[in-house]
Amino acid sequence: MTLDRGGKVRHVIVGDAEQLFIPDLGRARAGAGRFRGIRLVHTHLRNEPLSQDDLTDLARLRFDLIAAVGVGPDGRPGTLYHSHLLPAGSETPCAEQSATTVHDERFDFTGFITALEEEFSRRTLGAVETEGQIRAIAVHVSVGADAIDPGESLRELAELSRTADIVLVDRMVQKRRQYDPKYVLGRGKLDELLLMTMQLDCDLIVFDQDLSPHQVRAIAEVTDVKVIDRSQLILDIFARRAHTREGKLAVELAQLRYRLPRLAHQNTAFSRLMGGVGGRGPGETKLEIDRRRARDRITRLERELEVCATHRQSQRTRRERRGVPVVALVGYTNAGKSTLFNAITHSEVLAEDKLFATLHVTTRRLRFPEDRELVIIDTVGFIRDLPDDLRSAFKATLEEVTGADLLLHVVDAGDPRMRQQIESVDTILGDLEALDIPRIRVFNKVDLL
Repeated sequence: MTLDRGGKVRHVIVGDAEQLFIPDLGRARAGAGRFRGIRLVHTHLRNEPLSQDDLTDLARLRFDLIAAVGVGPDGRPGTLYHSHLLPAGSETPCAEQSATTVHDERFDFTGFITALEEEFSRRTLGAVETEGQIRAIAVHVSVGADAIDPGESLRELAELSRTADIVLVDRMVQKRRQYDPKYVLGRGKLDELLLMTMQLDCDLIVFDQDLSPHQVRAIAEVTDVKVIDRSQLILDIFARRAHTREGKLAVELAQLRYRLPRLAHQNTAFSRLMGGVGGRGPGETKLEIDRRRARDRITRLERELEVCATHRQSQRTRRERRGVPVVALVGYTNAGKSTLFNAITHSEVLAEDKLFATLHVTTRRLRFPEDRELVIIDTVGFIRDLPDDLRSAFKATLEEVTGADLLLHVVDAGDPRMRQQIESVDTILGDLEALDIPRIRVFNKVDLL
């Protein structure tokens, strides 16, 4: 049964010898370090201690406390086992205790739970000052002889998160032979992740690899926390950073392409609403309507971006006719391309120590003595495993690189991932069929060496 803090019985639950099916308890109480305000007390017919499922329910449902009354051979109450969560920084996620019998247990529960919530709130807010930002846990799963170093990959994920105003309060790494088809992680690690989200009062879990719609929903159902993958995080950053009309169109197109296959995995409570009397007859389900509208919008956006691409091609053609050489700045995101562009052209293009500060192409003309001139272009930064939806949506922007006579490849010399970043840029240039264009590598940020 469940009891509230006043001792009133809220639910009477009938299970079997192996499992207890807990009903929907409604939304949890809001606030950092707040529990649900409900205790769960149940029986263990073999007088055994709390199980892993019990501890998982404790964290997932944010119970004040979970208790199991053991049943002795004679059918009488035996040992009382109980557990509650511990705040971040504790040696274990839960405190498990037991009393000889039910009648031996004596403690002031009201004072105990008040003090525990205060301690949770103090440690949660004191560990990382978030100032209203989203608190998240980063998760990286390596499979086999993965070429990507988890530490380096998570550092880049931390930079992406910082750009999106997300505070990573902890991280989890697991090495597996293969991904779990349902949860990516192993079930044991997922339960551990659930406890971490409760301890650290997290609003979000960010996976360092792409997830299928089914996996996102399955993980979110277990943890009761929003789940996103690396591609969705990058899409969010692009949405924040897009300021030009073409940039906004490209980002919206990428987001719709990403979300379209995921519509069927969202909450389907109203997806069976039909046209016709009584909900039957001809008509479309809400899901079908959403999909059709998304496809129609994708078609319109593709047409508008084709117009933008045609305009860019016309500009390139005019430059070619005039014989004006073109130099394009390329490189990994946050390598310092815009800063170098401003220094060369005396411009004031936005340059920040964040990923993807520049999402649009900026062009300037440079004049030299003897009436010589050239066009210099600041381009969108590259990144490892750029989502296909974004690469396709920004195709016209990326194609500015292919029309250049010279590429200045700006490299962050102070980044420990410098070689991997160079390889990522070369891979994307190869995809754009731009490897035959002459290149000069410019090593930036030497002050960090």
